[in-house]
Amino acid sequence: MENTVSFKVYGRYALFTDPLSKIGGDKCSYQIPTYEAIKGIARSIYWKPTFIWVIDRIRVMNRIRTESKNIKVPKMTGGNTLAIYNYLVDVEYQVEAHFEWNMFRDDSYAEDRIDGKHYEIAKRMIAKGGRRDVFLGARECQAYVKPCIFGEGTGEYDNDGDLIFGMMFHGFDYPEESGKNELVSRFWRPKICNGIIEFPRPEDCEIRKTVRKMNPEPLKSVGLKEEALANELD
Repeated sequence: MENTVSFKVYGRYALFTDPLSKIGGDKCSYQIPTYEAIKGIARSIYWKPTFIWVIDRIRVMNRIRTESKNIKVPKMTGGNTLAIYNYLVDVEYQVEAHFEWNMFRDDSYAEDRIDGKHYEIAKRMIAKGGRRDVFLGARECQAYVKPCIFGEGTGEYDNDGDLIFGMMFHGFDYPEESGKNELVSRFWRPKICNGIIEFPRPEDCEIRKTVRKMNPEPLKSVGLKEEALANELD
């Protein structure tokens, strides 16, 4: 089954928030994207409940740089307060990902598991920049998507060997993707090897924490056939 795609995502700013930096209202970005953030980008490009996106690896193309900004944050009691957000600046990543059938969804989705169909739609959506708006971690960090061949071009870290990072957030296990009625957060210790980050599969992450009990949300169909929509976008 053809199910692997590659694309380039880039933008002026990115904010992959480190949860430890949110105390007091400030936010500081991780130096590299999380698995969950890249998965969200893939879902914005094209997604259906029939399948699950799995991020295989990314390539860091630009030098990691940060910029701090003073932000007025609304308070729940009214008015605003001043916070400092630390963004990544001028980011660009090459992404390689694939999708797998979601076997935890209702059997009614089995008829949509058509070899080649979603692969071709995903490629068209990448060429068009995504089906929905794409962001790099936060709503204010607009991103852009283009097709690419993973590994092409010159990256800033191609010859830098291994760069080791501390423990960071990997992603969430949602009930509709794990088959368990609970929300679980995953953590890992990433490294960049000559500019490339190899992501472990979600089930291979050993550091996990149960957040709370959660039941899968029932899906609401809008009655729109993807083939027809894809033809309209051509």
